[in-house]
Amino acid sequence: MVRVNVLKPSGIDIVTSAEREAGQVNVDVTKDTAIDIRPTVGINITNNKIKDYVFELTARENLSGDLMIYDHKDIDIVLMQEKKKIVAFAKDILTDNVYGAESRLFEYLRKHGIVAYDSIQGGNIYGSMEAKIIDSKKYDSVRSALVQIAEWFKEEGPMIEEMEQHDEMMDDELLNPDDDKATELGEVPHEEEKGSILQKNLFAPYLYGRYTYWCRQN
Repeated sequence: MVRVNVLKPSGIDIVTSAEREAGQVNVDVTKDTAIDIRPTVGINITNNKIKDYVFELTARENLSGDLMIYDHKDIDIVLMQEKKKIVAFAKDILTDNVYGAESRLFEYLRKHGIVAYDSIQGGNIYGSMEAKIIDSKKYDSVRSALVQIAEWFKEEGPMIEEMEQHDEMMDDELLNPDDDKATELGEVPHEEEKGSILQKNLFAPYLYGRYTYWCRQN
């Protein structure tokens, strides 16, 4: 808001009542009239497109400055700040779930313009996958990559929870089965002999084998 103060010259200036109520003043250019413009309120111009972005990741910085992220169930992610590269490793065991998670990660980063699409490849460590971060003169490439990794975890979270719930359900099914799917010890009587391997004849295990006996006969 800027207030305009019109300094009237000496003399007579005719102003109608309507103009006076509206705050208008006639200015006669033939008279020496000065206009004093003084801002009465300070104006602070900010970029309303900029907003604080807060996220949480379980990460650790190693001695070379690389960020190691451990939030995922199947993979660990390393963001190499100096080399501007992202590498994903299998957390424990290399499975189809590991490859699926790595593929989803780099596909997400590729679509969001973080990694170069032609740099996605297998790493020099078995089961790893890597890609180069696109260099930018306008934005901080490493921070942008970190933000997008955090966004990917938001999409990956429901899938991880479903997998963990499935694993818990399978463990509970094995350890605490329903009564109609399990028997207590001794509930089924034990027979004297079970299976197809006889224990009390010439060809019983640990005594003679058919092959050994046939060789001796010949």
